[in-house]
Amino acid sequence: MSTNTYPLKLPASLREAAARLAKADGVSLNQWIASAVAQKVGAVETVQAFLESRAGAASGDGLTDMLEKVRDVSPADGDELPGK
Repeated sequence: MSTNTYPLKLPASLREAAARLAKADGVSLNQWIASAVAQKVGAVETVQAFLESRAGAASGDGLTDMLEKVRDVSPADGDELPGK
């Protein structure tokens, strides 16, 4: 595995919290941050792949036609937009 050094600037409160959690997990702060970044990357890539698979070949074609079929009625009580 190839590694690179990256100077990371964290707010003091975030660094302290991460250091506390790393200590509780019995790992170094560097290992804990690398694991947290890996988890985030995995989650984002998983969501992106899921959404791309769900979208398939869908496009926005016909969306306007579909929206024009929606009835023009007032929202039910409690469903109004704020400030309306």
